[in-house]
This record gives sequence, structure tokens and C-alpha cells, in this order.
Amino acid sequence: MDITKVIAKELGIRVSQAEAAVKLIDEGCTIPFIARYRKEATGSLNDEVLRELFDRLNYLRNLEERKETVLASIAEQEKLTPELEKQIKEAMTLVAVEDLYRPYKQKRRTRATIAKEKGLEGLANIIYLQMTDKPIPQEAEAFLSEEKGVASVEEAIAGALDIIAENISDEAEYRTYIRDITVKEGKLVTAAKDAEARSVYEMYYDFEEPVSKAAGYRVLAINRGEKEKFLTVKIAAPEERITGYLEKKIIVRDNPNTTKLLQAAVEDSYKRLIAPAIEREIRNELTEKAEDGAISVFGKNLTQLLMQPPIAGQVVLGWDPAFRTGCKLAVVDATGKVLDTVVVYPTEPQKKIAEAKKIVHSLIKKYGVTLISVGNGTASRESEQVIVELLKEIPEKVQYVIVNEAGASVYSASKLATEEFPHFDVGQRSAASIARRLQDPLAELVKIDPKSIGVGQYQHDMNQKKLGDALTGVVESCVNRVGVDLNTASASLLEYVSGISKAIAKNIVAYREENGRFTNRNQLLKVAKLGPKAYEQCAGFMRIQGGDNPLDSTSVHPESYQAAEQLLKKVGYSLKDITGKGLAGLSLLTRNRTALAGDLGIGEVTLDDIIKELEKPARDPREEMPKPILRTDVMEMKDLTEGMVLKGTVRNVIDFGAFVDIGVHQDGLVHISQLTNKKFVKHPLEVVSVGDVVEVKVLSVDMERKRIQLSMIM
Repeated sequence: MDITKVIAKELGIRVSQAEAAVKLIDEGCTIPFIARYRKEATGSLNDEVLRELFDRLNYLRNLEERKETVLASIAEQEKLTPELEKQIKEAMTLVAVEDLYRPYKQKRRTRATIAKEKGLEGLANIIYLQMTDKPIPQEAEAFLSEEKGVASVEEAIAGALDIIAENISDEAEYRTYIRDITVKEGKLVTAAKDAEARSVYEMYYDFEEPVSKAAGYRVLAINRGEKEKFLTVKIAAPEERITGYLEKKIIVRDNPNTTKLLQAAVEDSYKRLIAPAIEREIRNELTEKAEDGAISVFGKNLTQLLMQPPIAGQVVLGWDPAFRTGCKLAVVDATGKVLDTVVVYPTEPQKKIAEAKKIVHSLIKKYGVTLISVGNGTASRESEQVIVELLKEIPEKVQYVIVNEAGASVYSASKLATEEFPHFDVGQRSAASIARRLQDPLAELVKIDPKSIGVGQYQHDMNQKKLGDALTGVVESCVNRVGVDLNTASASLLEYVSGISKAIAKNIVAYREENGRFTNRNQLLKVAKLGPKAYEQCAGFMRIQGGDNPLDSTSVHPESYQAAEQLLKKVGYSLKDITGKGLAGLSLLTRNRTALAGDLGIGEVTLDDIIKELEKPARDPREEMPKPILRTDVMEMKDLTEGMVLKGTVRNVIDFGAFVDIGVHQDGLVHISQLTNKKFVKHPLEVVSVGDVVEVKVLSVDMERKRIQLSMIM
């Protein structure tokens, strides 16, 4: 198999693109580096396509490795025919390879292997060939053996049928047909273990759906219901069609001596050996597909959350709400430094509202707080009420934002938080994190395990390694898309930079603490364990503001510095002209790109990237994302009326809709059918993303069940 050709066809890219990407991956280049600095080689493949290519490359290489092992094992048994070898080499999935290998696999002791040990293979062949004129009980007498433990004719025939049943089960062609028809025509059927039991799975107490149309989120919900012992689950296959097919394949002669026995062997083979295995395979496949879909949605949601625009230049008061233990507050300056922490008790049971307002107002005056970041957890509603009252009473202009605090408690109890804030308790750390995640969501959220951020669905039910790897890739892509300030980035942020491991990230911070600020990118080569390859991978993503070389503050890679300097010289600029405002009009001065790229000795794509960067140095892609909604007043669920139109922030996107925060503490659901009437929507992500600010209309409010139904169709 030519792996690069297969990948190119699957991904709809040129073979040359696939070959270039595979070569770079094999040379140890990271996906962000290839996507950003090797566009010329790959024909500008983006990181999403490159990650898919990387996953398929690993799968297909493992497949080829497995084929070699299987071929060697069958050859060792001297059973490898040219036809079988061809079938194995042409197989495109691991399932197909395992089907072909099944008859030659070392088996644990089965009913068939025991029957073979008793010498009954000959009788099995007589029945299977359907050529005998004698009744089978008569043929079986020749196989009775006290020594081998075959005491009766019935026992001999049963053993022979066990051998035939296993042989039928081992036939790859039959399994392929049965698997395909079960997927096409079978049904996923669920029932209640106890129809009286109350649970969230009641809609699945008597449920069936074609296997071919089983929705991913339903598959994951059913799996969970089965695991929690509320549901029984099975795949209902078209049994008559399947046994009819097998009989047609096996019973090739009308022999009254063997026909009924072979029919019994077919039924036994299907029900005892094939059906349970196919059901397991199909359910595993459905789960894997559902997991991949859920991971993809989680990844897209996480991307949107991490890429929320930072709110720069403001002193923020982080508010971690609680009841009994009090609300923890932390004041953080514009650089993220914690200036003060305090605990107030405006909520039940203490309800010291006046005292809390006085303390908060003194913090606002003392530190010039302009924004309050409130976590959306327990007691958030009550805290918000107090904050709104205070903002109406004081002269200072302060706004507040409700922030998704998912993962804040995980972070505050972590080893990392202990190292960062050794003298703070978990509440103070959490309040600081809630403030900082508003100032720079990416820098703060990278400190938390992506699985704990809470923008997915059924994340605890799926393959944790697969989920972890995918989400780590998402964080890595986001960090490298934005770039990091080499002189302020934490080790947690640095470890996601292309080419940088956890150990090297710590070494960068240690070097900075010992030697002071980095003044140029080349100093990275002095960091312990950071060699030339790691430097090549990471340098372009590291930014140095006010350093020796203005290009160090941009995403221009050091390998292109010479070309960038020559370009500036050609159009009458110098390095000193590179400022935060950028070199406006550079595009107009560089119209003949092909000739210019040739003069500079670089590709046109690289030239385009350099020009874009010099026009707007260190541009932050997050600036294009919707800004958080800043509030000064509060609304309650009881204030909502049908038909009311509000602005809200998308908090989570799932397979059947999106949850939108409209400022009433309870997120409302916009069902997939209510997202738009302009087109058919296969998945909500086609219309909305986490962090989007959207206009919604209230359809219904259920106070008792705390449910709000919203629509984006006006």
C-alpha cells in the first residue's frame, strides 16, 4: 500500500502535499510549525488537515505493521497462499485483516478445538462435503473412541457440528457480509431494566433506531445508561436474511443425510459465535464514531473558549462566589499580578451585605478596579445581586462579567497553583484565576486540564487518552496561533509552544529568572536542553517586545530575517520602522510578488506572510472574536417573558443545540431547529460557536424545571 497516495485521496489533497507533510513529520517537525512555516512545501495545508493526516498516517502505518505480523504468522504455519497474501495486503482496515487472520490465529480451547482433539475433524469433513450416501449416525460410529472420550454417536455428531460452526464463523467473506447487512438493516434496541425506575434515561426505556442512523450523542447516552444499569442494549439483526445467506453458501447439495445437520451448524455458528462478536464490533464502532464526533465538537468549543479576546489594560476584581465559606475576592492589576485578596460574606447564612459592599468599594477605590469578574458557580446569582446594588450606589464606573469558572477549583487545588501562589488558600487562588481568565483567557486556561474546562458532552464516558491527545492538540494550535511573550509567559503556557517540552518550558523560566529578560531570540539556544531543532520549531512563536531586533516581536521566523531586511530596504524602510502600528501600505509597494520573491530567494507564500506581519506586527487573531458582554444590571428568570429578545453569549455547543447565557444564571437552550431558517443545519457548529454573542428570542420559561427555551429565528 502506498500510504501517502491513500492519505492524499482520503483528504482530497495532492500526493506531493501528503509526501511533503509526511517527510516533515518524520523529521520531527510539529504540526503548528509545519502549518505556519512550511506552507511552501505542503501547499499551505492548515493545522486541522495536518492533524487528520498525522492520525491517518499513524493508523495506516500500524495497519501495515499488523499485516506483516499476520503474514509472517500464517507463512510460519505453511498455510499462506498467493490469494490470501493478496487479500491481506489489499485490506484497508484492521478489522478486515483480523477477519482474514481469524482461521489461523492461535485459539484458546473452544468446543471445536476439543472436538478436533477427540479426532472428529474427519466426521466434520464428511458432513460438510455433503457427499455421503450413509446416514450420519452410521458414519459417526467409526469415530467412537473410549480412549479419546467419544462415548456415543450423538456426542460425535455434536463435536463435528462444533467444528463446522467454528469454520463457518472463521470465514472472512461471511463475516464481512453479516457485518455490512447488520449495519445497513439492523436496529439499535434499548429497554428498561426496571420500567418503574426514575432516571434521565426514560426516553430510552423502549427505544429503537436504525444502526445506520444512530446519532452519536444518543449512542453515548445509551452507553452511559447501560453502564449505570438502567438500560439493556442489543443490536437486532435481520437474522432470517443472514441464516438464509449462510445456508445458501454452505448447503450446496440436496442431501437428506446432511442438510438438517448443516442447518443446525449454521444457526449455532451465527447465534453463538458470529452474532455476539459482530454486535460487539458494531457497538464499538458506533461508540468510536460517537466519541470522535463528541471530541471534534469539544475541540471546536475549546478553540472558541481559548481564543476569546483578552480584556487588556484593566484592573480586575475576581469574585469566587460561595455560601457558608464566604466569597473569595482577588484584585489583579493589568499585568495579572495579584494586589490583594479578601473574603466577604454577603450570602447565606451570614448575609453581611452592608459589610461586603463597604469592603468591595474600598478595594475599587484603592486599586482603581474597573471590572468585576464573577464565577458562574454556586451563589453566583446572589453575588451578582449584591454587585449590581453596589454599582448603583457608588460614583465609580465599574462593570461586571459572569465568567465560566469551570476548572477553576481543579486549578486552585493543583500543584501548579500551589507553586504559583504558595501563601494563598484554594479560594484565593480560584478568585485570582477567575480574574485572570478575563484578562487573558488563553494564558490562564492552559493551566487547567482541557477535560476539566466543561465545554463538551459525555467527556467522562469516552477514551480518555484519545480525548486528552485531541484537546492537547487544540490547545497547542491556539497557543501557537497567538504566539507567546517570551518574557512574561508562564511555564504552563510555554510547554504548548511548538518544540517545547515541559522540562524545557521550566528551563526557559529558570533562565529568565537567573539572567533577566530575553533581549533576542538567539538567547533561547543558551537554555538547557533547547537545541537547534527545538529552536527551529519554537523561535517564530516566541515574541520579545523592546528587544535588540524589532523582528523578534513579530511572527517572522529567524530563518527569514535576511529576506525581511532586504524587503524593507527595497521599499525604503529599515528595521527601526517596525513599530506596534505596523508599516501601512506595504502591500501596495510590493505588487509584483513573483519577481520580488525570486529576488529575495524565498517562496511567494512566505513573502505574503512576511508582508502581512510587517503591516501589522504581532497581530492577535483573537481581536476578531466577539467580546464578552459587560453588564451593569441584573435580570432574573421570573423577569423573562415569551417573545422577549435579548443578547446572550454561547456557553456550550452540543449535537442537538447550543446553551446561551442571557444573564439570568440559568443558560437557555436553542434547539438545533431554532438556530436558523435560512438553511438545513446538520450540526449546530455550522451556525454558532462558544463565545459568540447572539440575539435570541424567549420561546418558553419553565420555572419549576429551571428550563429556558430560546430561538435565534426572529
